[in-house]
Amino acid sequence: MLPPDGDGQPGALQTLGQFALVSYIPDPLARFLDDLRMELTPGCMPRAHVTILPPRPLYEVLKDVIRQITVESLSVPAFRVKLGKVEIFEGSHVVYIEIAKGAKELRAYYDLLNHGPLEHKEYFPYHPHITLAQNIPAEQAPQLAATARERWAEYRGPREFTVSSLSFVQHVAPSIWTDVAEVHTGVEVGVGR
Repeated sequence: MLPPDGDGQPGALQTLGQFALVSYIPDPLARFLDDLRMELTPGCMPRAHVTILPPRPLYEVLKDVIRQITVESLSVPAFRVKLGKVEIFEGSHVVYIEIAKGAKELRAYYDLLNHGPLEHKEYFPYHPHITLAQNIPAEQAPQLAATARERWAEYRGPREFTVSSLSFVQHVAPSIWTDVAEVHTGVEVGVGR
């Protein structure tokens, strides 16, 4: 399950029935990010990920859309993503970790897929990131970001991962996203890159 992560939508419930494309982050980094997210926003149901296509409605046959994602992903080499600093989006007050390396590749992947039946005008411009806290009062964002910065500074595990496997997910009920299909990029890269 994917957390109710608006990623470009002005409210998590507005994405019910919509689809997104994400790359799940592996442990131990995912476990740290999920624990941090639960500390910052108790009651959430996190599954650490980076979003390639934010939530969007589909008006085409699902299997045709999955086929399009699968075929177009074959031209994308796997790539590394390294996480940077904790920041706050001004307009939405979302607390997030910036992408220090791999943002260019994520944007290119987004541009490759955001056409035809997957084309969607985002509420906010696509900005690759890892969400830590959202749907919070604006006045809480600075303190939550400060807590996140402390925990992130203390974390001694890996801060990067490879994007090579993606999940096409659907928002099926409040706070519940389900995996619909798994998609792979065309070329694997070594861990040392």
